[in-house]
Amino acid sequence: MKEWDVIVVGGGNAAYCAALAAREAGASVLMLEAAPEDESGGNSRFTAGAMRVVYNGVDDIRSLVPDLSPAEIDSTDFGTYTQDQFFDDMARVTQFRTDPNLCEALVTKSLPALIWMREKGIRFVPIYGRQAFKIEGRFKFWGGLTIESVGGGPGLVDMLAASGRKHGIEIRYGTRATGLIHDGARVSGVRFASLGETGEVKGRAVVLACGGFEANAEWRTRYLGPGWDLAKVRGTRYNNGEGIRMALAIGASPYGNWSGCHAVQWEMNAPEFGDLAVGDQFQKHSYPFAVLVNATGKRFVDEGADFRNYTYAKYGRLVLEQPGQFAWQIWDKKTKHLQRDEYNIRQCTKVTANTIGELARKLDGVNAEQFVKTIAEYNAAVRTDIPFNPNVKDGRRTEGLTIPKSNWANTIDAPPFEAYAVTCGITFTFGGLRITDDGQVVDLDYRAIPGLYAAGELVGGIFYFNYPGGTGLTSGSVFGRIAGTAAGKAVRH
Repeated sequence: MKEWDVIVVGGGNAAYCAALAAREAGASVLMLEAAPEDESGGNSRFTAGAMRVVYNGVDDIRSLVPDLSPAEIDSTDFGTYTQDQFFDDMARVTQFRTDPNLCEALVTKSLPALIWMREKGIRFVPIYGRQAFKIEGRFKFWGGLTIESVGGGPGLVDMLAASGRKHGIEIRYGTRATGLIHDGARVSGVRFASLGETGEVKGRAVVLACGGFEANAEWRTRYLGPGWDLAKVRGTRYNNGEGIRMALAIGASPYGNWSGCHAVQWEMNAPEFGDLAVGDQFQKHSYPFAVLVNATGKRFVDEGADFRNYTYAKYGRLVLEQPGQFAWQIWDKKTKHLQRDEYNIRQCTKVTANTIGELARKLDGVNAEQFVKTIAEYNAAVRTDIPFNPNVKDGRRTEGLTIPKSNWANTIDAPPFEAYAVTCGITFTFGGLRITDDGQVVDLDYRAIPGLYAAGELVGGIFYFNYPGGTGLTSGSVFGRIAGTAAGKAVRH
């Protein structure tokens, strides 16, 4: 039986970054991907491809997008996103619980990791469509999110797979890892199941990069709580927590926010798992410019508390907590032009009306009388004397309401009116394994387990309660590169 230097379990962004880094260190690399090739790539394939990265100006952007034209540079205010800003965002949204060492690696190594990916053949472009508004002839980026992979998530996975083939990495699709070969001292391979058959493959080191437990309804209910079995899964059906289970079975230390996850507003009638034909378009992320009402006809959240990038990952949980696990986003003509492209897909649960009363009668499951009252009270509370500006937290707010709207408050009074039904879509879970600074998994006594590394969603301790948009792919890249490099060097020396 052939023995590999490094076996990577998984087939998404973190897994490929680990595999490419291990190969760069001189190791032979085998990847085991549970999904068939046409569904491969884990949650990475379902993302829009945005990656949060530190940059100090247009020169750093050009290091990632070297083919930026002079016209694009002249017409764009890229601004900056400094290390201090990234640290502040991570601290604020995780309520200062993010692991300091992991957070430092994530922030300080974000730009080097993406430059390294660029060298491996991954191409990036500015996110003009979703993260920039044109003001006085110039595009202005906002929210600390500027770069995405060409072709979104599917493009990212395809580019990574091409790079893997180029660098001599073998990947076996439809092969689910079921256990670690462990003699009590070190990990020396993986047990697997493929097409109804089982087997073992030997390796001098193993990198687990096969996602969290978001697609496992039983684990979601066990760890996230009652009702989470009813959430839709935004991405792959293959992230069942197998990597975490395998590591815990040999004594690995669990770590992080096991009752927390990234969950967003998602099309109410979307399928149980992600649909690759639709991709990320079931999301409904322009809600800061709308209002949200639940089945009782009342608002339940401050839609304008912050930029969407800093609230979307926690508002899905709030929708799940509402009666019937749904809500409606309410829009009028004034802000419709600010809707992202996902509001135009065919698979939308949407109603339109020319009056608020007519809209109220069309909102399935909603108390119509209370809804009309809610909109009237909201309209009366909007500070219309404060200028509206979608590029900044403009302070255009409501006053006197139990639940305020802190920014971007516009009256709902210009027909035609639109409403979109949303539920909770879970992206990934926050609880996982404890790792060292070089990506090695540790045991219950906090000692490194020889031969075992981890990266991606199944690393615990990075995110708590919430998540800054675009950080998941960056985390996978940073810690995949760290784990793969350490594993490759360890087995080659």
